[in-house]
Amino acid sequence: MKQQLESIRKAALDAITQAAGTEELETLRVRYLGKKGELTAVLKQMGSLSPEERPVMGQIANEVRAALESALEEARKRLAEAALEQRLKDEALDITIPGKAVRIAHRHPMYQALEELEDVFVSMGFTVLDGPEIELASYNFDKLNAEEGHPSRDWSDTFYFDEDSRVMLRSQTSPMQVRAMETMELPIRIIAPGRVYRKDEVDATHSPMFHQVEGMVIDKGVTMADLKGTLNAVMEELFGKGTVTRFRPHHFPFTEPSCEMDVQCHKCGGKGCPTCKGEGWIEVLGAGMIHPRVLEMSGIDSEEYTGWAFGMGLERLAMRRFKIADLRLIFENDVRFLEQF
Repeated sequence: MKQQLESIRKAALDAITQAAGTEELETLRVRYLGKKGELTAVLKQMGSLSPEERPVMGQIANEVRAALESALEEARKRLAEAALEQRLKDEALDITIPGKAVRIAHRHPMYQALEELEDVFVSMGFTVLDGPEIELASYNFDKLNAEEGHPSRDWSDTFYFDEDSRVMLRSQTSPMQVRAMETMELPIRIIAPGRVYRKDEVDATHSPMFHQVEGMVIDKGVTMADLKGTLNAVMEELFGKGTVTRFRPHHFPFTEPSCEMDVQCHKCGGKGCPTCKGEGWIEVLGAGMIHPRVLEMSGIDSEEYTGWAFGMGLERLAMRRFKIADLRLIFENDVRFLEQF
């Protein structure tokens, strides 16, 4: 039996030393030390030995088992270190190779224009508000004096969610006027930028989704002169001194009197081109003195307070600011276009 144990020790140690992988090691462990292994088979013969021989053979068997287990552990470490070294070699990086240039993102031209606009109004004491894009007809139309039958309430112009025409994607940021009048203390000076939606995509200056900036001032003694002076100052801050503007009479249900403000076309300098439809001017906003009924519907005494409001198309402002010829370019996400700003 002693010779058998020594033979197992020698054969097993030689095989473990030459093992080339962890799977081969596991096979050797099972072959020699498993429940049906060669060492276990020899130990089952212990019952045939004399009482004097059993302790001696038992000690030798334990020494063989310990030697094999130690050899297996050493082999596992050796193979693990070899595998790690090979992996490091395979995954080595050549730090002398130039790295890839990191492209730094920048603000979209429209939001650059919005930030500039907000900075101008905040410097004048205005507060920037945000509001829901899914709006109720009471805020989008009713409390803005746009009664049933007004063209803007038609299904061909507005995206409705219900058959009763009471819930919609807001067609303007003007509902924020009403929300501000209902919740803020007087006097009020606010602007409300955000996305709006209309069924409108007819030319280079229109899109079914666009951004609008609503502005409003309510105080004692506010006049149309304050409106024109403020808007002219804002345009000069954005586009530079001497920016040419014009105000035209218009009609809006929520303002009286009302006007539209145009800025001279940046593409043709007022001569007429496809961008301005040959007129030499691009409309940037509608404005006017807040209708007394709108004030009264929000609980404000129109005999004591007056106010003005405007709604400005942010895309058209960005077109003028960055000399963009077609509004649709702003939404196409063409990197060749966006990289210019």
